[in-house]
Amino acid sequence: MTRLTTREAADYVRLSKGTLDQMRTDGTGPRFIKLGRKRRGRIFYDTVDLDAWINSRKQTSTTDQPQLRRRRRRLNNPLDLGR
Repeated sequence: MTRLTTREAADYVRLSKGTLDQMRTDGTGPRFIKLGRKRRGRIFYDTVDLDAWINSRKQTSTTDQPQLRRRRRRLNNPLDLGR
């Protein structure tokens, strides 16, 4: 088991750090480990989890749609019905 920082994990999966950060926030990225305080905790990724996440995204055609968790849309305006 090898633990990587967010930047190292981003390099490992060939994504930008910002993309990996956003995927973690959305719940669409690989599993991660958070150590420490709520907001200031350190984030690590296990290479086993990164490999499993990559393998779960394999497709056989360009029309295949991987099963992703959808982002929850926040309604800033009560009249906004999610458009």
